[in-house]
Amino acid sequence: MDRQSQIEQITQQLEKGVHDVFASDSYQKYLSSMARFHTYSVNNSLLIWMQRPDATLVAGYQAWKSQFNRSVRKGEKAIKIIAPIRRKKMYDIVIDNELVKDEGPKIIGWRTVSVFDIRQTFGDELPFYMHDLLPGMVKDYDRFAQAIVLACPVPITYESISSGAHGFYRPKDNDIVISDSLSQVQTIKTMLHETAHALLHHQDANDSPACRYQREVQAESVAYAVCSYYGIDTHEYSFPYIAGWSSSKEMEELKASLQIIQETVDHLITAIDRIRTPVPCTVKESQNLSDFQ
Repeated sequence: MDRQSQIEQITQQLEKGVHDVFASDSYQKYLSSMARFHTYSVNNSLLIWMQRPDATLVAGYQAWKSQFNRSVRKGEKAIKIIAPIRRKKMYDIVIDNELVKDEGPKIIGWRTVSVFDIRQTFGDELPFYMHDLLPGMVKDYDRFAQAIVLACPVPITYESISSGAHGFYRPKDNDIVISDSLSQVQTIKTMLHETAHALLHHQDANDSPACRYQREVQAESVAYAVCSYYGIDTHEYSFPYIAGWSSSKEMEELKASLQIIQETVDHLITAIDRIRTPVPCTVKESQNLSDFQ
């Protein structure tokens, strides 16, 4: 089977796998849990993202305690959002030439409130349907990781990430940071996910939630497909992740992105293979390649 046919087969498996997630019992339990979380406005979603880009599940201090039996860790910095001030006010209105009283709740102002991401809390487990970390080793790991570093259009560094995120791409800084405490499988997958962001989304200035859904679906789909091509199984993480970032069971973001996903996968595989199995080169070139040969 040629490479293109293999990539198409992998993306078909991806579609089926994500579809199966929506039908699973664990996903239904997840949805029941998520229904207890507040749905934030577009403006507040942007405020949350600006202060904590890796935020996933957000609630207030008391909500974490009373609804989820979880507590905010001491010293955690709150995420500030805007909430309305509502008060019942009596005032006169005229209906059909008759004076009546209206005491419905009215917004009389706005205030800042504090919320916290789940990574800032501890306590009872939520019924997550997604594996938080992929375990496992990768054959020829150092060479493979170095190939991704060289194939990536921006620098990649490994650091301790206090927020608990596995990694992130910073368009303004033009770099990628990967957690230095991950397994080999999780590291490779995260590197490919963030590299896909760097390749596809470096000029995307639209930070609306809908556009973020599509970006995350594209990046994780590319990571899954490239890993699958090289025999690294990430479906237990990738399928639920993509389902979680899909706006509906129809998977519009995934279906609309299949072509660009396949093109990006082919681009990365070509670059990685070229680096892992370099063609004969001059003495000067071979010195540049010595780090990963």
